[in-house]
Amino acid sequence: MSRHDPLAYAHWRAAAYVLLVTCSAVEAASARAAETDTAAKTAAAQQPSEEKRAGEDWVRVVRDDKGRPTALQTAIVLYVPVGKSVDKTTGDLKVDLVGAIHIGDAAYYERLNQEFEQYDALLYELVAPEGTQVPQGGPGTSRHPVGMLQHGIKKWLELEHQLVKIDYTKKNFVHADMSPEQFAKSMKARGESFLQMLFRMMGQSLAMQSKLQAKGKATEFDLLAALLAKDRARQLKIIMSEQFEEMESLLVSLGGPDGSTIIAGRNQVALKVLKEQIAAGKTNVAIFYGAGHMQDMDRRLREQFKLRPVKTRWVTAWDMKGD
Repeated sequence: MSRHDPLAYAHWRAAAYVLLVTCSAVEAASARAAETDTAAKTAAAQQPSEEKRAGEDWVRVVRDDKGRPTALQTAIVLYVPVGKSVDKTTGDLKVDLVGAIHIGDAAYYERLNQEFEQYDALLYELVAPEGTQVPQGGPGTSRHPVGMLQHGIKKWLELEHQLVKIDYTKKNFVHADMSPEQFAKSMKARGESFLQMLFRMMGQSLAMQSKLQAKGKATEFDLLAALLAKDRARQLKIIMSEQFEEMESLLVSLGGPDGSTIIAGRNQVALKVLKEQIAAGKTNVAIFYGAGHMQDMDRRLREQFKLRPVKTRWVTAWDMKGD
């Protein structure tokens, strides 16, 4: 991949981002049969207050005092009914949005497995037929091109896959996503295709690349240098983590006026399941979805459920500290 091939670089970056924060669904749909918190200190100016950030940021890069990335973290944001205090009292509804990156450190998924034990219901994403059970240890190797690409990214970055490390067999896990048939029907109704989605993101990625280059960040030369480095996995993670800070525009490019199937459509299904769980008396609930879903999910919780975000906890997905 040469410095003079921005289209190839944009393609790689856009595809990687979709896979990491929104598209566990794509692999799951192809596998129809089944298919701690390391806190690094940064300057105060880089770390706004928790109240200001609650519900606003879902992925962040933590840097050391020299500005070097040391961790990529995802947010767990607590929502409570408007007018209620932060501290939960008996009978009050509490909803956590757990933003996920689908390829991360083993310790990341171990931490999430521990977190998930506390909930009455853990709503999770998986585009799969109704009744599908993800066996402990994951659904196995996928031959679908998207699944193969995910496996390749995991290998190059020396990370683990969510479907392998998260224990979906727990009794409090509740499927809250579309079936493959629903997914395909929704895309058809919206006039969408995966190729169209990728092209839109590539266009946004090209614009973002110019922005990053103006800042001297994550150019194609940096990527080539990372590929040749002795600590290749760490260097690649550093480059990719810096992309996350500029990626919100890519998600906006996915949908039309009514949003996209991959984000808005699936979020609607998840929140329908949330309503059902609340009606069934569940008061301590979490929604575990890709971090790319959470901006839209946040808006829907505020508008439809009259919930407000009050607290953010950060979990390290990628530890990028050097030796």
